[in-house]
Amino acid sequence: MSPAATERLLSGLEDTRYRFGPAAATEVSQLLARVARLKFNDTASLIRLHEVLLVFRAFPPSATTLRLTKNLLDTFHTRVDRLRSRGADMDDFDPLEVSGIAGTVMQDALGFHLAGWLLRRLPGKVEIAWDDFDEERAMAAVFPRLVPLLEDDSLTEADTPWRKWFDTAQGSKTASPRWLIAQIDSLPLPAPDKSRLYDSLRVPLRWYLENSSLTRTRNARPVREVFYHRDPLLNRKDVSLTTELARTPPKFTRLSPKQGEVVIDLIREVMLVRYRELYGTTLGDSRSVVRADLGRGLTIFLWNLPPERRLPLRAYTAGLTLKNGVPINYIEAIALFDWMEVGFNTFYTFRGGEVAWTFAQVLRCLTHLMGTRCVSMYPYQLGHNNDEAIESGALWFYRKLGFRPGRPELVRLIEKEEQRIAADPKYRTPVRTLRRLAAGHMFYELPGTQPGAWDRFSTRNLGLRTARMMSADHSGNLRRFRDASVKRLTKILGVSAPISNSSTADSPDPAVTAFQNHAMLASLISDLPSWTSAEKKSLLEIIRTKSAPNEMRYLHLLQKHSRLRASLLKLGTAA
Repeated sequence: MSPAATERLLSGLEDTRYRFGPAAATEVSQLLARVARLKFNDTASLIRLHEVLLVFRAFPPSATTLRLTKNLLDTFHTRVDRLRSRGADMDDFDPLEVSGIAGTVMQDALGFHLAGWLLRRLPGKVEIAWDDFDEERAMAAVFPRLVPLLEDDSLTEADTPWRKWFDTAQGSKTASPRWLIAQIDSLPLPAPDKSRLYDSLRVPLRWYLENSSLTRTRNARPVREVFYHRDPLLNRKDVSLTTELARTPPKFTRLSPKQGEVVIDLIREVMLVRYRELYGTTLGDSRSVVRADLGRGLTIFLWNLPPERRLPLRAYTAGLTLKNGVPINYIEAIALFDWMEVGFNTFYTFRGGEVAWTFAQVLRCLTHLMGTRCVSMYPYQLGHNNDEAIESGALWFYRKLGFRPGRPELVRLIEKEEQRIAADPKYRTPVRTLRRLAAGHMFYELPGTQPGAWDRFSTRNLGLRTARMMSADHSGNLRRFRDASVKRLTKILGVSAPISNSSTADSPDPAVTAFQNHAMLASLISDLPSWTSAEKKSLLEIIRTKSAPNEMRYLHLLQKHSRLRASLLKLGTAA
């Protein structure tokens, strides 16, 4: 087929991505049948085909379309292999918007936990990209912990042969990172310190996807019932957050730890092939996973962090959304009391498909699971230092759903822009103005929320206040500050200092850590000694629950402690 004919065929498929009805379904099936017989001779066309197939996989108009799409995706790696054998430029598959296609090779510096997981998921397919490994100062700091007498070379010579030392120590010339990861894992250090040590190396790993199920091409999961789209999709104008958030709470099903581990493995796959790695997606607690089926083929999974990995103050929830079994976005929500900051990222391929309705279901799940009433969007989500969000119009997406800026000057600016749009439908907000508007959080408050209470709050303010106290009262010495804070809080609460015989160098007790963190925070609350016995007792229960199996109970207890909320809200609010 000629390039012109190929272009017409691809354009025809792309034009029908979000058209539904019997006629559209028949047209799509006919086009897919023609594609199955076609050989693609350039990477750009093949990538376009891949992305449109993923849309049909998630939003199928008919069973025939779904069957044809699955067949094309399951054999897609052969098309990539053919282009490679013909000398095509495989770098075209590297950009994060299109990465993770079956048959391609990926490279990135992964974190310690994810690197070890990838080794287990793709045995024999992961290697150190030594040709791109040039962190000599980091190697000089870390490798002597693993190799005898290396410092006699690394501390005095300018041409230390790192690869030779490495291969000699591991006993082979394999490029696998298995030995390195195993040796760091065996060091008598707490798990977070092992991660930091490995991460300091920034080891470039290269992995060969081949036709693995973790590719974007094939990482859909089977579903009990497919939702076929036979009517137009729900647009933003069809969605009311007020209506959706007032609906009956979604039904959550708690998964078994084994089922939960399958979900945590899936989110690692999903993020890995998109060059993304978040704290809560890599280190999720498989024992905390819940599932909600929202209709229209949409399933949302949410989970928390294990006790030993939790944030000092806020409660962390991460999640993944599947559409007919296809991963379409990931979720991050970090909460304190009734307020939560939300990260919502729909993958590039699916940004034309019911994003507003999906976002409404995500918020519906989060607010009911976490008990939060005030939702704020990160400035990054709106476009702060994020060109992709600026180009996609993310700020106006949230504004039209009912979000408002938290800073008064940004409220005035966005209202002025809305007046200009109303006066001239052809007017478009300049990029420089979008960047100004994206400099602060946007908020959506549910009924019963104290309006504007969280507009200028930040946990960073709490942390900086605590650091200033440490500097002023203890000469910047963390250990002395922590010990003094624990001593003060145990006296006020009338309890013994938390000491656990199970604490070891490589396994700190989460309960001890939680008490220490809250003691340092409590050092800011000057009137704490005058609190009532009931208020002190509730504070102690909150602290103890921070390291309990269910972190949501910690968050729900916080929401009941009005005096603690008032104190921290005042301390964390910028002047």
